[in-house]
Amino acid sequence: MIEPKDSIKYVPLFSALAEEDIESIRSAGIIRHFQKNMVIMDETKEEGSGLFIILSGSVKVTRNDSRGNEIILALLDENDYFGEMSLLDGLPPSANVIAMEKSETFFIGRDDFQQLLNSKPKMMEPLLKGVITRLREADNKIKSLSLSKAKDKIIEAVIQLAEINGVRKQGLVEVNLPFQHEIANMAGTSRETVSRVLHALYKKGLIQLEGSIIRIPDYDAFKKAYH
Repeated sequence: MIEPKDSIKYVPLFSALAEEDIESIRSAGIIRHFQKNMVIMDETKEEGSGLFIILSGSVKVTRNDSRGNEIILALLDENDYFGEMSLLDGLPPSANVIAMEKSETFFIGRDDFQQLLNSKPKMMEPLLKGVITRLREADNKIKSLSLSKAKDKIIEAVIQLAEINGVRKQGLVEVNLPFQHEIANMAGTSRETVSRVLHALYKKGLIQLEGSIIRIPDYDAFKKAYH
């Protein structure tokens, strides 16, 4: 497990800050633990507003559609962060965040962070840059979800998962996907459709399937062709 002070250095929101500012943030926060499937943030509730930095484990950011189906907006793991919007506007979360495995986080509440900003206003600039980066990522997500074909959405989801959790081995990328419904939720389609698309890619030799493992032999070419 990475120490909070060291982890904060690698978070884009704070990477440009001086060592003393990093220490101030570390001193103002606390460690919070979550078991698998625990809800960390709930879009229907205001409590718990603040910034979370993932020290270990992984989480998924979700929203529910009008029929109550879960749509996965992002998968985050070590050194990623979430909840930064509440540091600025103080509003309830705009999405749910759920632990995908046992996870350890560093948490700093909005009130504590506002006190830091009052004493160290230069922290505002990297925070705003980080928020803008996330908004751009959200725009890209919306664009991918607007693709007309389910196949394109599923391939986009596979590429996103490969970027986050893939293991690269001499040009080959291997992704462990124990639950196909995660791809289905990211793509906004059914598990049956995911299965059909993956097997079609397999028959073309573009991917290899072994249980819950997806291997992409020439990941760079695959990504260039479909991303």
